Amino acid sequence: MNKILKYSLIGLLVLGALWAAAFFIKSNSKSAVTYETMKPFIANIEKKTVATGKVVPEDEIEIKPQISGIIEKIFLEEGAEVKSGDLIARIKVVPNEQSLNQARGRVRNAELALNNVTIEYNRNKALFEKGVISNQDFNNIQLQFDQAKQELSNAQSDYQIIKRGSAGGSASANTNIRATVDGTILEIPVEEGFQVIQSNNFNDGTTIATIADLTKMIFEGKVDEGEVGKLKLGTPLKISLGAIEGKELDAKLRFIAPKGVEETGAVQFKIEGDVEVDDDVFIRAGYSANASMVLEKKDSIMVIPEALLQFDNKTDKPYVEVAVGNVEDQKFERKDIEIGISDGVNVEIVSGLTKDDEVKQWNKTEPIKKGEEEEDSEESEE
Repeated sequence: MNKILKYSLIGLLVLGALWAAAFFIKSNSKSAVTYETMKPFIANIEKKTVATGKVVPEDEIEIKPQISGIIEKIFLEEGAEVKSGDLIARIKVVPNEQSLNQARGRVRNAELALNNVTIEYNRNKALFEKGVISNQDFNNIQLQFDQAKQELSNAQSDYQIIKRGSAGGSASANTNIRATVDGTILEIPVEEGFQVIQSNNFNDGTTIATIADLTKMIFEGKVDEGEVGKLKLGTPLKISLGAIEGKELDAKLRFIAPKGVEETGAVQFKIEGDVEVDDDVFIRAGYSANASMVLEKKDSIMVIPEALLQFDNKTDKPYVEVAVGNVEDQKFERKDIEIGISDGVNVEIVSGLTKDDEVKQWNKTEPIKKGEEEEDSEESEE
């Protein structure tokens, strides 16, 4: 019985050894990885950068009142097309009681002064007609009489302006807020009943409306300090709008800020570009946009895909591996190269390669056949 058990164990060990040997032979019989190659080729390379920003009107005009008061009526809405002189809103004047009282008192004083001068004028006129006083004396009285009448007229006008906002109800009264330019109303930040302050030397005043010409748009964006030195005025831009897919607008760079602003650890420079607006595209003020611009361009140069490059661990210089002899022999040697500009896909070869060199493609693995994949799956399950 012990012999049978002993022989059984020996038989199992032999079978296990044979199975392991077969598995090892089968695993090592698979073909080695075959690397494909690629020759350098001639292409054009453009090095581009993208600036993020927005599209805004070239000029935005803020309409402000010339008198303080309360918005009585708004006649237009945001988005309305206006011409210069169109009525936008009307202000109801709420006079200051102290100023109104002072103006009323000035009118009364002017009336009293005029009454007194009128009496003197009538008396001296009668004397002048009788030849009692000289012509010079009468002219002085005439001047005082005319000045008193003018002072009363001025006081009455000031009183009407303080009380009603205008003198004589003229068509250009300060209470009527009108457009000063042609364009589109972008914003009306006030509503009926809002109190507004006039524009003066000490206060900008309350904005009644903002008007801009949406046919004259510019791109405002920022670029990094590492790229701003390569930009030139007049450089063509391609503007893509986030709100309008598949549509690019042409533009030209017109301004580069002389001073940068530090943002999140990087210095950014403001740029502006004149946008050519198509008639079939309606662009709203403030659309977010990206501007693509060419920093450097070379035509008809020898290039290879960037994926073929390797970099030395010590010197960090680029190199590739080139096939020696026939490609089928899968023998490669290292070649140090000098590279130029890159567009992120292809890179310029300045020196180190010829157009006939077969450059090794890295990270290529041999495809697994279907039968082998099933066998490997079964072996892993066991």
